[in-house]
Amino acid sequence: MKSNTFIVILILFIFFVISFLSNILGPIIPDISNSFDLSLGWAGFLPFAFFVSYAVASIPAGILVEKYREKRVLLWAFMLAFVGALLFALMPTFTIALVSLFIIGLGMAMLQVVINPLLRVAGGEPNFAFNSVMGQLFFGGASFLSPMLYSYFVLNVHSNPEPNFIISTLNNLVPADLKWVSVYWTFAIIAILMVVIIWFVRFPEVVLKDDEKIDTGKAFKELLANKYVWLFFLGIFSYVGTEQGIANWTSKFLQIYHNVDPTTLGASVISYFWGLLTIGCFLGLVLLKFFDSRKVLIMFSLGAIVSLLAGLFGPLNVALIAFPAAGFFASVMWSITVSLALNSVPYHHGTLSGILCTGIAGGAVVPLIIGGLGDLFELRYAMLFLLLTLGYILSIGIWAKPLVNNATVNSWKDLLK
Repeated sequence: MKSNTFIVILILFIFFVISFLSNILGPIIPDISNSFDLSLGWAGFLPFAFFVSYAVASIPAGILVEKYREKRVLLWAFMLAFVGALLFALMPTFTIALVSLFIIGLGMAMLQVVINPLLRVAGGEPNFAFNSVMGQLFFGGASFLSPMLYSYFVLNVHSNPEPNFIISTLNNLVPADLKWVSVYWTFAIIAILMVVIIWFVRFPEVVLKDDEKIDTGKAFKELLANKYVWLFFLGIFSYVGTEQGIANWTSKFLQIYHNVDPTTLGASVISYFWGLLTIGCFLGLVLLKFFDSRKVLIMFSLGAIVSLLAGLFGPLNVALIAFPAAGFFASVMWSITVSLALNSVPYHHGTLSGILCTGIAGGAVVPLIIGGLGDLFELRYAMLFLLLTLGYILSIGIWAKPLVNNATVNSWKDLLK
């Protein structure tokens, strides 16, 4: 196997790890809430601690990559993830949870900045589009599998009368009343293994393109003076807030209103949410060959709004379908919003991408708002806040005026070209 092929596989696995660590909070929040006797508002600080790190780290991480190169930043990122996960595993308290999640989030933000330019060079420019789609597939696959791993641990740790080696080891490490902590032992092991692997890997030299570089000087000031930069920043903020708002509160919602066990059926719903979000990405690629991206964004936003309302106010059998369906309809929002932003602002795309990535902090703020509103009213009505974020995403399809529209086919002959 050629060394670059191995590196491509390693990078795809990094996509998997980022998603695995980032999207486990949704199914775990009910257990953490019960373990620490948290109100909805305090539970909202868990995703806040994780995703606010993206606002802090995205642009500095780009500067670190240019100064210290990719390998060092990868090592630092996984060391942060290891320290954060191990800290939480050893001292599972609410205060440590917030610190730990922030540290892990810093590592994940650094990885997000590194992997795309590295994937472009390692896999070759002609294969970059294919490898990027593969990265999305690995990312989505991890989000689908991580709730299942959580369910497996909670159902078997301190419960299985004939434990295998892994469960037997976790029985000695994890308190019987905090079974979910086993997930963070797993994270710590994965992170330190990645440190060891990356230490021995020789990465190709990456020469950043102009649209991959981040300039905090003149370019930054010019972009901040452009109203469309702020409008699209809010678009990314709204999308990630919507995604995490649904993913983090659905299991708790089902537990409160339908008496669903969050360790089994609740976790499965979150798993299918991420699974359908991944599948929707590929359908979105097809639709964008035939329709203007703004029309696709409007159509999928309306679908997400209907699904959310059906999940919140329908019976259990409807909610079990509607919440995963919301993931399907959310699938195209990130890629279309980013592409519309890049096609609407004709300069400094590297710095623009860095600014947009700080919008991932929406995943910190929106779940926190929902938790706070849930304490004031109740969770069902608090989750209606997502209508505002979805409404804003829908509005992008109306007011966006890209300089270049996405290419569409007019006939089957065009499609076969």
